[in-house]
Amino acid sequence: MKILLAPDSYKGSLSAVNAVDAMSRGVRLVSPDIPVIVVPLSDGGEGFTDALVTAVGGKVRRKSVTGPIGKPVNAHYCLIDGGKTGVIEMAAAAGLPLLSAGERNPLLTTTYGVGELIRAAISDGCSTIILGAGGSATVDGGVGLLQALGVEFLDADRNPIGRGGGELPRIRNINVAPLHRFAHVKFVVAADVTNPLCGRRGAARVYGPQKGADAAAIRFLDRGLKHFADCIERQLGKKAADIPGAGAAGGMAAGAWAFLNAEIDSGVGIVLEKSGLEKKLAGCDLVITGEGRTDAQTMNGKAPLGVARCARKYGIPVVCLSGSLGDAVDKLYSEGFDAFFSLCDGPMDESAAIADAARLLARTTENVVRLYRGIHRRPRRKRCR
Repeated sequence: MKILLAPDSYKGSLSAVNAVDAMSRGVRLVSPDIPVIVVPLSDGGEGFTDALVTAVGGKVRRKSVTGPIGKPVNAHYCLIDGGKTGVIEMAAAAGLPLLSAGERNPLLTTTYGVGELIRAAISDGCSTIILGAGGSATVDGGVGLLQALGVEFLDADRNPIGRGGGELPRIRNINVAPLHRFAHVKFVVAADVTNPLCGRRGAARVYGPQKGADAAAIRFLDRGLKHFADCIERQLGKKAADIPGAGAAGGMAAGAWAFLNAEIDSGVGIVLEKSGLEKKLAGCDLVITGEGRTDAQTMNGKAPLGVARCARKYGIPVVCLSGSLGDAVDKLYSEGFDAFFSLCDGPMDESAAIADAARLLARTTENVVRLYRGIHRRPRRKRCR
């Protein structure tokens, strides 16, 4: 019996790395002799760099950069592929967890620190930059990131605009000449959403509320993103507004696509490719994946879906262990999932479940493995007459 463990993070409780540790403990409770392969996953958000470093090896670099409201923060990035590729989790420099509830205001928050991490990775010799776009506190279209790379966004008086989503309507001219220094670098945005930049499904209207924007701020930000898209089209000849995924990370994906020629790709797809998960499935009898909540959103390219579709090609059963199960789970069976289990083994509130997530995950994994092993080891009995 050989098992592959490939969960995403359980947001608010366990990183993907911690999740595979808990799952591994559950397997060992059944038998320490069961071979286990671990592949922590991420769809581009929380734990993106950790997932890649754990899966493929690499070096973690730490750097103090400008945080989302201008205060210095201690951020990190990692080097993989022998140092040729830099992986940056944008939330490390511009993420919601860096702010208190009272500090959240996308009119003011900036991605400037993400650009500082990019500069650091390129200085380390990276010729490819992968940007994990998730968990951002910003709706600035990536303008802050580009300002850190030297792009000049000028107002009607040809003065530089400030930082934050609230500054976007002031843009009148853009000087992109400083970007020639990065012409040799390939950029990839790892995103788990397909939202356009603006409009009803755009970055401001869909994600603005969780970042602290009220109704008036959302309308202002959406107009600012539309104005930014118009400026891009006028000066660069590129139509960024409706590119699928352009709204990822508060529109950072749109800015990177337009100014850095970045590809916008599936975050989990990148992790699956880099980790070589498909090759690691060879000889496996069971795959266990999981996430914080499994529901209709899982169909939108979430990590467990990528695992299930990959395992389905080889006929390997897939069990998903989730913090909670929502509507539309039944629709996921056709994608390669064989069973879903909630971690909660009795009545408990959300805070208690989050606090006890590691034990609950280990216990549920143990029960799944015991069931699978029992079914496949127990000899068939004669049919009763």
